[in-house]
Amino acid sequence: MSFPRLSPLFFRRIHKWVGLILGLQFILWTLSGAMMALLDAEKVGGHGLARHTQQPAKLPESLASLRSVSNTLGDAPIIGLTLRSLSGSYVYEVRMPDGLHLIDAASGRRVIIDAGQARTIAKTEYAGGGPVRSVSYLAEPTLETREYEGATWRIDFKDADDTSLYVAEATGQIVAHRNNTWRTWDFFWMLHNMDYLERKSFNHPLIVTIAFGVLWLSLTGFYLLFKSFGKSDFRWLTKRGKGPGRRVPMHRASDTGGLR
Repeated sequence: MSFPRLSPLFFRRIHKWVGLILGLQFILWTLSGAMMALLDAEKVGGHGLARHTQQPAKLPESLASLRSVSNTLGDAPIIGLTLRSLSGSYVYEVRMPDGLHLIDAASGRRVIIDAGQARTIAKTEYAGGGPVRSVSYLAEPTLETREYEGATWRIDFKDADDTSLYVAEATGQIVAHRNNTWRTWDFFWMLHNMDYLERKSFNHPLIVTIAFGVLWLSLTGFYLLFKSFGKSDFRWLTKRGKGPGRRVPMHRASDTGGLR
């Protein structure tokens, strides 16, 4: 088995193809970054169809005691407890070793986020004029809910931007607000960070490979800089420094009567 000789021609060929690949990737970075910048940030964030001002829920006249909450959940220890509003009422968000549980703050009964409850929560948070088109349960995260690890309910609305709200099954909170503008932004985000599978960050093996490609391009370019020039390429500088030489006049034999 013969290996290619490490000559300047070999490095020049590798430098050329690596430069072409990186050049195409730089074009993708530029175009995808420009497209993300041109999209409406309000629509990308889902703020256009989300309610920003809501009437605060009214506290019940009497709250369920901690004893009744403990009796509802069983003998497992309670790690943390938070009172918060949920779709016009108040609930206890109880943290236990096996996860989060919701308890109605007035009655002390367990609150289950099912399809109907998720639909109600989504309609409360949605400010657009479209009706609910479908409600679906997602046991695992998808590309649109990749930042949330738990199960969710997806509520799709029939509007011009195909809005989808994701309600967490454990807490009943809106964990994602997606629409076609966000989906377009997410596609260009995938091209920009080169994370074609998870679309999470720039820290992945492919971007590390590209970084080593840039390093290779720099090193081979520095090497070829010295191999591409010789002394003859800079001879004009030495000639210019010396200036024009002195001419010696030539005389013909007829002018001087012959040589003696």
